[in-house]
Amino acid sequence: MKSCCESKSGELAELRASQGKVLKILLALNASMFIVEFTAAWSLGSTALLGDSLDMFGDASVYALTLYVLHRSVRERALSALVKGIVMLALGLIVLGEAGYQALHGVAPAAHGMGAFALLALAVNLVCFGLLWRFKSDDLNMRSTWLCSRNDIIANASVFGAAILVGWTGSRWPDVLLGAAIAALFLQSAWQVIRDARAELREARQAGNSQTPDDQAPDDQDASSTSSCCTPPTAAVVLEQSHASSCCSSKRCG
Repeated sequence: MKSCCESKSGELAELRASQGKVLKILLALNASMFIVEFTAAWSLGSTALLGDSLDMFGDASVYALTLYVLHRSVRERALSALVKGIVMLALGLIVLGEAGYQALHGVAPAAHGMGAFALLALAVNLVCFGLLWRFKSDDLNMRSTWLCSRNDIIANASVFGAAILVGWTGSRWPDVLLGAAIAALFLQSAWQVIRDARAELREARQAGNSQTPDDQAPDDQDASSTSSCCTPPTAAVVLEQSHASSCCSSKRCG
C-alpha cells in the first residue's frame, strides 16, 4: 500500500511538471501577442481587435496565476480560479463599454489590417489550444485555462469574419457588434469559472472541517499513509487525482 501511495505522488508530481512547462510557453505566447494586437487595435481603430488583445492580456495574467499555484493546495488553486473568473468578468465589462462607445462615436476600422492581425492571433491560439488539450480535465485551473483558449479561437475567427464584413460594407457595425458578442462570451465564461471555483472552495472547506481530530490521529506514519491512500476522495480533490494511479481505487485497505 505504501508503494501505491508513493506511485500516485510521483505521477502527480510528473503531471504538475508537464503542466508547468506548457503554461510557461503559453504565458510567453500570450504576453507577446497582447503587445502586438493591442498596438494594432489602437492603430486600426478596431473594437473587436481591442477586445481580443485584452483577452490575450487576461490569458497571460491567468497563466501566471496558474503557475504560481501549480504545486499548492486545492484551496489555493480554487482561489486562483476565482481570481481568473474575476479577471475575465472585468475584461468582459471593459469590452462591453468600448463597444457602446464605438456604437455612438466610432468609425469603420481598417479592414485589411484587422483581418491580418486576427489571423495571426488565431494561429497563436490554435497552438495554445493544442498544447492544453491533454490537460483540460486535470483540475479546475487547467480546465478554466482550456476554456479561455477555446473562447480565444472563437473570438479570433469572429474578428476575421467581422473584418471581411467591414471591408465589404464599409460600416463599423460588424466590428461593434462583434465587440459586444466577445464581451458576452467573456461574461458567460467568467460566471462559469467563478461558480465552479466557489463550489470547490466549499468542498475544500468541508474536507478540512471533517478531518480526523489531532487526538484521534493514528500514531504511526504507515497508518496515516494508508488512510490517505485508501480514503475515498472528496469532490474537491477528484480532479486533482484524475491522472493519478488507479491502484488505490482497485485495492482495499489491509
